[in-house]
Amino acid sequence: MSEDHETEEAGKIPTNLRLLVILEEVARAGVPVAPSALCDMLGLPKPTVHRLLHTAESEGFLQRSLDGRSFGPGRRMRKLSTNTLSSQRIRTERLRVMRDLASDVGETCNLAAPSRDGMVYLDRVETHWPLRIQLPIGTQVPFHSTASGKMYLSTLPNTMLDRLLSSVELERRTDQTLIKPAEIKQELAETRTRGFSVDNEEFMDGMTAVAVAICDDRGRLMTTLSIHAPKQRHDIDSLIAKLPKLQDAAARLEQIVLD
Repeated sequence: MSEDHETEEAGKIPTNLRLLVILEEVARAGVPVAPSALCDMLGLPKPTVHRLLHTAESEGFLQRSLDGRSFGPGRRMRKLSTNTLSSQRIRTERLRVMRDLASDVGETCNLAAPSRDGMVYLDRVETHWPLRIQLPIGTQVPFHSTASGKMYLSTLPNTMLDRLLSSVELERRTDQTLIKPAEIKQELAETRTRGFSVDNEEFMDGMTAVAVAICDDRGRLMTTLSIHAPKQRHDIDSLIAKLPKLQDAAARLEQIVLD
């Protein structure tokens, strides 16, 4: 079969765009995707899809899920996403919103994105107070013991959540840290219901935090926005009282990305 004829049969996807379209579909799905599903979605021949998936996996753009069969974003694809979100225009507007939030609430705010093993801080704006928590840009923090991580976990399907909780180390960071999967899942159920997550001295003694999701146009979490403070200034209830300002800032950040 000629390449032109194969292109016509394969949904008229040009040869040089097929890998990009596969990456786009994996990103759009938001969950690991099986090769057979990609064949059905794109109308590409099975050998073509397997060849392109192998190339993307070997180059680090995709990685196999825990089931060994389906594929999700790999290190280079996640880095590409992070760099896109950190482009000069977006970051300039984003920092303006975060500075407004930090000024309004009087505490440090953070923007974090999920990676394979935890949440990574993409941006932060510090409070003016001399007593503050030092967590620089690029810091990776656990899923299960942070407000940003629990916000992300709360958006996962149950099967994916179960796989993740069984595959990562649920380290006890403080006496408050939840390390039993059943307890974590109960906390995540409450997070889904109320629409925000909390860290009540679970990641670090004496630190409280609250986080909300920043979502794409399909309602899927892209990043999280959080504020945190030493308990000497804010217990968890005091921090939750600032939630309307946090939610307003998150809505403004969503609009920046979608525009």
